[in-house]
This record gives sequence, C-alpha cells and structure tokens, in this order.
Amino acid sequence: MTYNRLIVLLLFACTMLVTGCATTRPQGAAAPNDQGTDYTDPIDPFEGINRKFYTFTDMVDRKLIEPVADVYMDYVPVRVQRSVGNFYDNIQYPNVVLNDFLQGKMRQGFRDSLRFAVNSTVGIAGLFDPAASMGLTQHDEDFGQTLGVWGVDANTYLFVPLLGPSSNRDVASYPVAVFTNVLFYIGTYVIGAPVTVPLSVLGVIDKRARLSGPMKIRDEAALEPYLFVRDAYLQQRKHLIYDGNPPPQVYDDPAEEEPVAR
Repeated sequence: MTYNRLIVLLLFACTMLVTGCATTRPQGAAAPNDQGTDYTDPIDPFEGINRKFYTFTDMVDRKLIEPVADVYMDYVPVRVQRSVGNFYDNIQYPNVVLNDFLQGKMRQGFRDSLRFAVNSTVGIAGLFDPAASMGLTQHDEDFGQTLGVWGVDANTYLFVPLLGPSSNRDVASYPVAVFTNVLFYIGTYVIGAPVTVPLSVLGVIDKRARLSGPMKIRDEAALEPYLFVRDAYLQQRKHLIYDGNPPPQVYDDPAEEEPVAR
C-alpha cells in the first residue's frame, strides 16, 4: 500500500507539472537586459534562471503536449470536451471548499460544498453541472490566495520548471492541491494506478485544450512573452485575492500587496 501511495503521489505531481506547461509560449524572448544595463526588477530577482525554466517549459509544451491537445480538440466533440472539463473541475473542487473556509468565507464554503455534492451525485461524478442551474456558481480559490488573505506577501516571482508562473507565496498551493484532489484518494485506496494514470493524462490534455484560445491570443499580442506572462500572472493573482475588486493602488507596483481584511 505504501508503494502504491508513492506511485499515485508522483503521478499527481507530474500531472500538475505537465499541466503548468500550458502557461508559456516564448516567441524569441529577449535577453533579460535588453537595454544593456544591469537593471533587475525587484519582483524578479531570479530573472536569469526563470527565463531558462521558461524556455524549457515551452519546449516541453510544443513538443509533447500541444500536438496531443490539438488532436483532442479536432476529433473529440465539444459536448464531450465540456463534460470532461466538468469532471476534472469537480474532482479538484474540494481544494476550493477547503480554502473557502480557511479564508473565512463560511457562507461560500457551505455553498461550494453543496455544489460539489450535487455535481458528484446528480451530475454523475461531475460530468454534468446541475449545480449551476441551482444558482451554485463555481469559484476559484487556492492556498496561495488563502496565504494572501492572511497577509503573506508575494514579493518574489518564480517560474517553476514545468509548473509555470508562481511566487514565493503561491508555490505552497501545489501540495495542497494534490492532497485535496479526489482522484488522489481514489487512486490510492480504490482503483489504483491502472485507472488513475490514463485519467491523469487525460486531465493534462483537457487542461491544455482549454487554455488553447488564451494562449494563441497571448502569443499574437506579446512582443516579450516572458515579461507578458510574468506581469499578467502577478496582476491576475492580485485580482483573485481581492475577489475581483482590488484597491486601485495595488496595481501600481507588482510587489505591493497589502493584507486583505475579510
């Protein structure tokens, strides 16, 4: 049993790593010091190594994940893709529920718990989303946001190999997400790796397919993709922490982030 648990844990870690590949696509990214200076952005003190990790992650995406995701989108009906996406959103939803309560969002936590229960039963293991028609909207919470609510600053940008954009605060989200994923426990205690391996691979493909549109837009718009990804990530994290209503001043400086009072 210990060996099986280790296999499943490694499988989920790899799934999350490969899924992170879908966050980047450099287009001849410029060198860190385009202007011939030694300037380093305070939010990105490790820019040199971050750029190397960025390039490596993009290579894995272009050579391995994107071609498979393109075939998936071309040959799998949209309705089936939607159900697959619903399934993976649902098995990861306990992570949202946990962080609802950790952030003190008690009412939202109970509503998200009900959403998970409805979709897991009436929605046939999450393949369908009847909870939405009941007014139980989907939320996006993770442990990085929880730490932000608790007052932990994200003052150092990190690009983790294969995982993608992160920060000194948000890296803590990854292990929490693994251990709140329903598939982790199903694979450990119920059906084992022969089923969880293909399910996890399909999850990677589904995630990459769902990010295809935004990635194409980014690739066409960004003159310097590394900086585009970095700045967009930092701003998006602030947006999530403040539930879409941040004080205007927090956008002035990517490193400036006040504790959130709830």
